[in-house]
Amino acid sequence: MTDKREAVAGFAALARRGVSRRSFIKLCTAAAVALGLDVSYGPRMAGAAAAAVGKKPLVWMQGQGCTGCSESLISSFDPGPAEIVLDLLSVRYHPTIMAGAGEVATEAWQEALRQGGFILVLEGAIPMADPRFALVDGRPFAEQFAEAAARAEVVVAAGSCAAYGGIPRAGITGAAGAQAVVKDKPLINLPSCPVKPTRLLGTLLYYLTFKEAPPLDEHLRPVPYYRRFLQHESCPRRGHFEQGEFLQDWNDPDTADWCLLYKGCKGPLTYTDCSRIWWNDGVNYCIRAGSPCSGCTQPEFYDRFSPLYKKQENFPAPGILGMNAPALAKGIAGLTAAGVATHAVVRAVSGKKNEKEDEV
Repeated sequence: MTDKREAVAGFAALARRGVSRRSFIKLCTAAAVALGLDVSYGPRMAGAAAAAVGKKPLVWMQGQGCTGCSESLISSFDPGPAEIVLDLLSVRYHPTIMAGAGEVATEAWQEALRQGGFILVLEGAIPMADPRFALVDGRPFAEQFAEAAARAEVVVAAGSCAAYGGIPRAGITGAAGAQAVVKDKPLINLPSCPVKPTRLLGTLLYYLTFKEAPPLDEHLRPVPYYRRFLQHESCPRRGHFEQGEFLQDWNDPDTADWCLLYKGCKGPLTYTDCSRIWWNDGVNYCIRAGSPCSGCTQPEFYDRFSPLYKKQENFPAPGILGMNAPALAKGIAGLTAAGVATHAVVRAVSGKKNEKEDEV
């Protein structure tokens, strides 16, 4: 009964912020389906999340990064994932959006740590080569993050930098992801550059509902958002790949929609739901916008995938046989032609056989 009253109060609080009960349940149902759950879990997730409105504390820490993940979240359409996340949770500390600064902000962070039991979100990488590469309030960021992680209930690494080191890992700071520090707490990686708001929202809704992380793959990523989808398999340019048609000149309008493999596309190596759930409330995503996939959801991003616009010669991914790009395209085209020819021969033979049977 208490949970029901809290849910009613939570729905009322959301309504005051312009989020109706109906639209919130629809959002939770979409998140449930994206996570591979039955649609019936939508209302359950909505009720659990509404009951937690303003109660579950969240601490958001920023390491070595560009603040792009926060920008991605708070720039969502209204009412978007940002508003809903902020309404659902009690954000105790966030360097970018909090009103307090200086000593006031530091005190808020320390008070959250004293209370413990919060959701800890990391944005940006952790420099491990030398603590002086990132100092916050005069203290090494790595030390502060370790202290917060020890008091947290769960840790969410938002974005590629927080998950695996991302772009900063290519520098001299020894940048690493959260798992370099977090050893004894549940850790959920949500890599992409920047973090996709729908993934963060869905993950938080799942955790608030079931009090545990969703199923994770070997890289600690939620399986429904990553491991289930190989970008190459659902690429809108896949037909051109199979025909061996690769874009060579960005300025040639006749080949504008051809495969971007020769322009550095990492789609055959990248597991992501980008082609299934587009960015900016379904407006677009990288390949649809004419850009090759940079593989930003993979642990290899960025240093082992750079230069981003250079052709990737070999693909050690399952099912691609480690062949180089031209041989792979020719091989697939050859197999396709052979399959068509074989099918034609079988039909011809079957036809003749049927004719003879009719004559008898």
